[in-house]
Amino acid sequence: MSELYGKADPAESVATVHAALDAGINLIDTGDFYGSGHNELLIREALADRTRESVVLSVKFGVLRDPAGGWSGTDDSPTALKNVLPQSLQRLGTDYIDIYRPARLDPNVPIEDTVGAMAEMVKAGYVRYIGLSEVSAQTRRKAHAIHPIANLQIEYSLISRGIEKDILPTLRELGIGLTAYGVLSRGLISGHWSKAREGDSDFRSTNPRFQGENLDKNLQLVEKLRERARFMPLVGVRKRDRLDESLGALNVELSPSEVERIERTVPPEHGRR
Repeated sequence: MSELYGKADPAESVATVHAALDAGINLIDTGDFYGSGHNELLIREALADRTRESVVLSVKFGVLRDPAGGWSGTDDSPTALKNVLPQSLQRLGTDYIDIYRPARLDPNVPIEDTVGAMAEMVKAGYVRYIGLSEVSAQTRRKAHAIHPIANLQIEYSLISRGIEKDILPTLRELGIGLTAYGVLSRGLISGHWSKAREGDSDFRSTNPRFQGENLDKNLQLVEKLRERARFMPLVGVRKRDRLDESLGALNVELSPSEVERIERTVPPEHGRR
């Protein structure tokens, strides 16, 4: 709703958030670097007439941006964390964040240091739960030893099933929840991926899975999937009509035989590209 996927209408974005909340959805995920703060301000506007307790706010931090909108690396240091957290609280108009997590692992900062600083914020009441994003099973164990990790955010779809080997078993073992994103492979499975060609403002125009041989192979898998799974809903959350499509998934129940046919069509060894 703020950048990367092409232009968005602010009024429609707010209306979509309202429609989601009215439908019973209560998790809102953002990052302080989404639109360099724009997304948090948008969420604040959308939640202005709602009670704070009615939503679960999940916020990512650590990704650095420059004034031109470029990407400048990662900083998960305790000092940086304690600097950006109050800014997120201010933009969101809240005095606490439900789930706070580094967006990516900082190679220059031990995960123990990052989680230790986050634990201080939990103790102080600014954060309720600690989450992680896109980290290995080994990193997750290190973090969990410092403070209980409540949730892992990671990409997971029929096109990206790599987490089934090591990551999902570790989550089950440690009792950590999963927030899956890219569940239709950033629009590849739904067919909305073609919009990535409309302009450079959509980051998918440079994403490897939408390029050359990768795209050809992925589309072959998608076509096979369509033959067996025409009932699958289309997912997207920038507009209310896409939200309605997503909510349609609540009325779909797959039989064991249907799940098995889908898994045979897109096997686990097919990693994302």
